[in-house]
Amino acid sequence: MITLLHDLYFTGWEKLSFVRSRFGRGGDPLESYKRAIARSLWPDWNKPASVAAAKKAISGYRKANGGAEDMAELMIFFCEQAAGFIRDAGLQDESYFDALVRMYGRAFAAVAALQNPRRAEQIERLGGVRALCRDIGYGVFDEMTILLEESGFESQQ
Repeated sequence: MITLLHDLYFTGWEKLSFVRSRFGRGGDPLESYKRAIARSLWPDWNKPASVAAAKKAISGYRKANGGAEDMAELMIFFCEQAAGFIRDAGLQDESYFDALVRMYGRAFAAVAALQNPRRAEQIERLGGVRALCRDIGYGVFDEMTILLEESGFESQQ
């Protein structure tokens, strides 16, 4: 069993992150997942963005631990990274925009499961994401506004 854990630990960031998250070892269990999301959604200038890889990191954490507060954190982080990259790079990719809007909706659903005051903090962060998207076009801001209204949290903005 020890050999199996050792081999699993040294076979890649995903497995290492899984083991650390599952057993609460190695500091912040979200750190490696956030790094993967950031690398995937806001890549170096010579690499393409990968929404699929970012979603895979979130899915991997869900399998490893999946606590509601941490899942909301990763989803909001996804939205922050995607919106920041769109603004920074001037990205014009409709499928990337769609992925951002879908994750924004999922993040609101995850935040709904949280208790105050954590919920209020996360709603404020989602409001910041929405504000970043005001001028990017393709109806992103409008879709986010609809999701905000449907969530019932607009009074907390």
